[in-house]
Amino acid sequence: MPFIALGLAPALARAAAELGFSTPTAIQVEAIPAILAGTDLLATAQTGSGKTAAYILPLLQRLADRSPPKGPRPVRALVLVPTRELAAQAGEVARSLAQHLPVRPKVAVAFGGVSINPQMMALRGGADLVVATPGRLLDLVEHNALKLHQVDMLVLDEADRLLDLGFADELAKVLALLPARRQNLFFSATFPATVQALADGLLVKPRRIDLPATTATADAVVLQRAILVDSTRRATLLRHLIQEHAWQRVLVFVATQHAAERLAAKLHRGDLYATSFHGGLSQGARQQALAEFKEKRWDVVVTTDLAARGIDIESLPVVVNFDLPRSAVDHIHRIGRTGRAGAGGVAVSFVSPGTLAHWRLIEKRQGMSLPLEALPGFEPTEAAPPPSTGHGGIKGLRPSKKDKLRAAAAATTPKTD
Repeated sequence: MPFIALGLAPALARAAAELGFSTPTAIQVEAIPAILAGTDLLATAQTGSGKTAAYILPLLQRLADRSPPKGPRPVRALVLVPTRELAAQAGEVARSLAQHLPVRPKVAVAFGGVSINPQMMALRGGADLVVATPGRLLDLVEHNALKLHQVDMLVLDEADRLLDLGFADELAKVLALLPARRQNLFFSATFPATVQALADGLLVKPRRIDLPATTATADAVVLQRAILVDSTRRATLLRHLIQEHAWQRVLVFVATQHAAERLAAKLHRGDLYATSFHGGLSQGARQQALAEFKEKRWDVVVTTDLAARGIDIESLPVVVNFDLPRSAVDHIHRIGRTGRAGAGGVAVSFVSPGTLAHWRLIEKRQGMSLPLEALPGFEPTEAAPPPSTGHGGIKGLRPSKKDKLRAAAAATTPKTD
């Protein structure tokens, strides 16, 4: 099915083809006609599914169909995202897809961690489409750099992540600045109670789209491996695997920023070009590390879950879970960095005797069962800890008190007809 068959203008279909979208993905087939029709949307969309283009394309068309305003451009479409990287990527996609339109909507991108002045300058004369993180958006409003009273299309991209990262208060403040009548589009990998309560309070007769997680991630990964290894020997095993398989670019996930710095330094001392990537770095340092990794100037980038979503690295061959993710959903997003757009990839998870029970929970929730490998020379000797009487430590079994308070607050948000 061509993009034009979904109701898109030829100029947008041409731009999509130039970005490598030869045919629409499942989420694009479902979402684009609904958004063009002005319908509210509640979509389960995993990483790598093409969801960014699924909402950017119809937003651009709806903006292009309107007559250019006389004077400053009012913000008509607002996209809220949880991270700087996702904001930059969505803005880049929007500008690329708009390049052939007769009258191109003005796109502005705003996020924290950098000076606000260039972003204020970019907003002179207004903007048609703004992609922003909630905190920086509120900063710009306070500086009178933009107004939100004419927004009629709102996108919450990775809504679960927005709430999980503590943006609930900022999100409530942004929603209070928006007009009551607008189109609301929710994209989320999962719909916990907090997200569902927010959706119930905001969406009016929404179109619901549910795509299986395997559509975007697990099916695309050529090979998943789980290797049993002592926690103290993981760095040595990682170096061994990189050298044995001649891996050119490897994205390694760890639990903390400190762990990212330590492991990157250890690998670098072992004659591997390795660097860290995490939220403690400046925005400039993060952009530079990511750009150099895409240019194949680094063998290894060691990162936190910051890079699990919103980062698109073309033809990334290998992802390694040095530390296991906290949840099964995070596992999907991590391995979704490889095997994108139909390309092959490898996802390796290191499982120590102490994390074996946690790994079994991830397997159960993902509906998968991988053979546990024990490589020669790396057979584990650590003793497994005694069984836990708790819930296994995996995230997401039950909402916290804070989650319940947020859900209650979201449920009281007035709903428009």
